[in-house]
Amino acid sequence: MSHAQASNQILANVRVLDFGRYVAGPYCATLLGYLGADVIRIEKIGGSEDRYIAPVTASGEGGVFLQTACNKRSICIDLGGAGAREVVARLVASADVVVANLPAALLQRLGLDYTSLCEIRPDIILASQSSFGDRGPDAGKGGFDGVGQALSGAMYISGTPGQPMKAAAPYVDYATATLAAFGTLAALMERERSGIGQEVSATLLGTALAVFNSHLIEQGVGAVDRVGTGNRVQTSSPSDVFETRDGHVLTHVVGNGLFRRWARLIGEEDKWTSDPRFATDQLRGDYRDVICERMAIWCAARTTDEAVAQLNSAGLPAAAILSPQQAIDNPQVTAMGLLQEVDFPGMVRPAPVAGLPLHFSRSPAGIRSAPPRLGEHSDEILRELGFDDDERIRLRQSGIIA
Repeated sequence: MSHAQASNQILANVRVLDFGRYVAGPYCATLLGYLGADVIRIEKIGGSEDRYIAPVTASGEGGVFLQTACNKRSICIDLGGAGAREVVARLVASADVVVANLPAALLQRLGLDYTSLCEIRPDIILASQSSFGDRGPDAGKGGFDGVGQALSGAMYISGTPGQPMKAAAPYVDYATATLAAFGTLAALMERERSGIGQEVSATLLGTALAVFNSHLIEQGVGAVDRVGTGNRVQTSSPSDVFETRDGHVLTHVVGNGLFRRWARLIGEEDKWTSDPRFATDQLRGDYRDVICERMAIWCAARTTDEAVAQLNSAGLPAAAILSPQQAIDNPQVTAMGLLQEVDFPGMVRPAPVAGLPLHFSRSPAGIRSAPPRLGEHSDEILRELGFDDDERIRLRQSGIIA
């Protein structure tokens, strides 16, 4: 990227300190980095645990790290060490945003809580993420993505009676990170007007409830007491996953217009559109087994490609159920440039990393550099903070930095 492009990035003059672990914190910082922020990843000596999940490199770096660390610089600090406070204080003084999804008690102990940060830089913005927030019976408890899925009602409905089902995609973690980044951008905009920083707090539980809220609204108002039906949608039909001659296809038919197209496609328009049992989406959802049985017969007579082509030609949303490798190889993914090859030492081939899934007509954004090697930028960052050669040697010898 040229200097002109770099200076034209939306957050070109913003520095972010990433004290996050796993996804909700680090990916929040990643999104800000995709918009041009200078993101410094602070991790413990030897590397933090999230660096090594699902290893894909000779030295153990994993898929989560590859996805959440592009564009970042790395410095290793023993945050509990006697001399660490000075390094952290200089980092905070140089920064606009601190991202941290560490427990509240640990933030206070490390001097990374909002009050302590403001003593160093009064206009700092702290983007924090927790499982449950700072009050209530579960405040202070830890948790991961699945906890949010479980407590929102989503797992109960996604599964079948007696068999709740967690989504493999950790959507609660990534949506929490996205909301935290959204809140951070809002706080930066507000700071331009007021000159004052603030803390932006996100929770896994809050995100999970927000994503699943329409179902909770229906339950709260109508007390419908739905139970899980797996892939089969309960409020429209035919909306399910169907087996073809060589695989599976998903269809989602919503609204009278699409239902009429479906009935026309299978050659039975009058039969299905004139029956009062199928007059509305909810009625079709109530009689979903009848409709889906007919759709299953139609799909079973075709290959996946044939079924998708005919459904799409009829103007009906449908897609083949792809394996992870097929998802990578999807021509539409290639055409849109949604996965970018990112290299890292010790990998047998470049990693397909999803960059920022947004496009700006004027502002450059996305992946500029590969994730950092452990402590790759420690000396570079310390020099920027004003530590001279002797001080850096002392910090390294004392084990404060690596």
